[in-house]
Amino acid sequence: MKITTRKKIFLCLGLFAISLSSVHAQTLAIDFIELKDRTIIIHYDLDDGANSNRQFLVQVFSSQDNFSSPLTRVTGDFGPDISAGFDKKIVWEITEELGPFKGTLSFEIRARVYVPFVKLNKSTYEGKRFKRGKNYPINWQSGNLNGQLNIELFNSAGERIWGESNVANIGKFDWYIPNNIKKGNTYRLKFTNTRDRNDVTYSQVFSIRPRIPLIVKIAGITAASAAAILVLTGSENTGTEEAGALVGPPGIPNK
Repeated sequence: MKITTRKKIFLCLGLFAISLSSVHAQTLAIDFIELKDRTIIIHYDLDDGANSNRQFLVQVFSSQDNFSSPLTRVTGDFGPDISAGFDKKIVWEITEELGPFKGTLSFEIRARVYVPFVKLNKSTYEGKRFKRGKNYPINWQSGNLNGQLNIELFNSAGERIWGESNVANIGKFDWYIPNNIKKGNTYRLKFTNTRDRNDVTYSQVFSIRPRIPLIVKIAGITAASAAAILVLTGSENTGTEEAGALVGPPGIPNK
């Protein structure tokens, strides 16, 4: 089941007006749209009737690319595992996605009953620290054992840092974290269904750290330096004693 609703917003010099262009279903409707600074807040209702326990994949599109790809710089009630309800909100940071913008935009919300091709365990990632140069087993619940997925690492700026394509959707993957990845606290993994690029799941935010902390490396260098000094000092003392041992007995005093 797929349901769609669309509304328009006109952006010009910080002012906007809203008009309803079309509504394609009774169970999904945009109530109103707010513009706060350069942030757009879309309020919508998702009514599933008697089947209120079902989960939905909710995505929002814009006319900027002719509704071809879902918006990415969004937060709120979007993505997979969204329950039906009223006064749902999607917050879009327009300047982060489009940069400075003036003109007319139409929005479209699409929702469908969600059967996850990948279901992640929050505790695997949320608040966890992973170390560079180590292997970590990634596990998930697969919704299609015959399918394939892409696994990608993104930072907080939305930059793709690492990726592995066409991974078998068998519920496990051995992830080696390259040593050249910068340490940071706001990484997350993106899982994409290769047969439907709009079918995406993100992990919770986690951090990546060096395998050996910098303070340990500095302490190791200091210890090595101290050991060298002790060896050199000991060698000098030993040499002095040996030189003293080679001195002959005093001569017989002259009468």
